[in-house]
Formats: sequence, structure tokens, C-alpha cells
Amino acid sequence: MTDPDSERDELPADLDVTAYVGPYLFPSPRRRLGAAAWLGAGALGALGGYALSSNVGLLGAAIALVAILAYHVATAWPLVVDQTEALVVATRTVGFPVGHASAQLTWRGLRSRPTWRILLYSADTPPTTRGLVELDAVDAHVLGQYTEDNPEDWSGLTGNASDGPS
Repeated sequence: MTDPDSERDELPADLDVTAYVGPYLFPSPRRRLGAAAWLGAGALGALGGYALSSNVGLLGAAIALVAILAYHVATAWPLVVDQTEALVVATRTVGFPVGHASAQLTWRGLRSRPTWRILLYSADTPPTTRGLVELDAVDAHVLGQYTEDNPEDWSGLTGNASDGPS
């Protein structure tokens, strides 16, 4: 038999709050330009191979790589609005004092335009209001917002957030 104390669940290192080093920064979709450069180099190589050998397969590969390259360039939006600015815009939009909030970066449309979805709860304990704001991560314009009374029943919970885990 194994000792029950020898087998313990552990959080992955990236979820360990004691190793916190600062806010997470979402990577910009502009990184797609680096992939586009590699695709361009591959397309040029395939095109050069076609010129030397007349291998139609290499010509097809060059055309496919250029098509993929074009999509990478078309979807390489700059991420102008970071998560902190998105939270500020969302807080102004909902019109209530915000306590807890969560940000999610999503993409919309064929060209994968980056969009922030911010879920916000009011600052009172327990939160009485919640809201969802969706805003464009390129130009910060609000695409939509929804607020409602918080339908969640938190009556079974005790203590408050500042007490820490119990």
C-alpha cells in the first residue's frame, strides 16, 4: 500500500500565486507577421525549386504558402488596448462601482479582429449587479454591454474576500 501523504495534488507552476511576478500581458496578434515572413521564405524556396525543376508540386506549394501568408498578414491586428485599459473602459460603460472582474481576449470575424470580453461584478458584498462588456481591442470602441441584477445565490457563503481562504 502507498502512503496517502506521499500522493498530493499540486498546482502547476504557472498557477502558483506565490511565484507571482506581475500582470500577464496578452501576446499581440502582430506576432503573426513573423510567421508570415517564414511562410514567404518557404514560398520563395518552393518557387525557386519550381524554376529549376519545373516540378508542378513545388509551384502548388508556393501558391499555398502565399495564400497562408496573405491570411497571416490580414489578421495581424495591433493589440492597442491592453487588459488594464479594457477594464477601465468596461468600468465606465457599466456605470457601477466594480469589485471583481475577469477579462477574456477573443477574436471575431473572418479577419480575426481581437475583442475583449469583460465580466464585472459590483463592489458590494455579495455583489448585487453584474455586467458584461465587449469592446474592440484595436480601437477601444464598445461593441455591446449588458448589465443585470446578480442572479447567483451567495447566501451559503460566509466571510468576505479579504479574509483569505478558509
